[in-house]
Amino acid sequence: MTAWILVGGRLVPTDALRSLPRPDLVIAADGGARHALALGLAVDAWVGDFDSSDGLRLDAPREVHPAAKDETDAELAVRVARERGATDLVFLGAFGGRFDHAAALVLGGVRLAREGLRVTLHSGDESGHPLLPGAGVRLRLPPGATLSVLALSDLRGLRLGGVRWPLSGADVPLGSGWTVSNEAAGGEVRASLEGGLALVTVLWAGAK
Repeated sequence: MTAWILVGGRLVPTDALRSLPRPDLVIAADGGARHALALGLAVDAWVGDFDSSDGLRLDAPREVHPAAKDETDAELAVRVARERGATDLVFLGAFGGRFDHAAALVLGGVRLAREGLRVTLHSGDESGHPLLPGAGVRLRLPPGATLSVLALSDLRGLRLGGVRWPLSGADVPLGSGWTVSNEAAGGEVRASLEGGLALVTVLWAGAK
């Protein structure tokens, strides 16, 4: 089951966004509900402390939490999605906005991927895909699309194909710029790891 989780970053209507698998479930995290209005989506649950939803009107069941809580609104939305059986999580509005929220979302997305969920982070013009050992990433990208492999730990045995600068069994230190700003050759891009944690990011060239 695929759940779209609407969070508070930017969302650009692009072909890449429109090509995403349609959701079985839509959960809005607080101010992320504005994306439902922009996309014309029906929302199954609207959760959060509602500190960033002033002026938003949405016909959806609300789950209200106190501002003094131990989880972000996105984490609350994930909990609802998992309780309803979702195994594929697509976070829309994942990039832009507050850096702390975006960083927590990326790291939380990697943690969820380690727990066996399929995770995609998307803002229409940019996407992110957790890369873990034994769980490679395969993406069909237009030629010239910019992609990076962000090393969230020391990486061992990184393989990257379908790109201008391929890699075979590379060891990449945490935070290295070596694997930033590669280019898709056109067709399928393949990434895999023997050890470590990474995020494959894509800038959708010619987004419209």
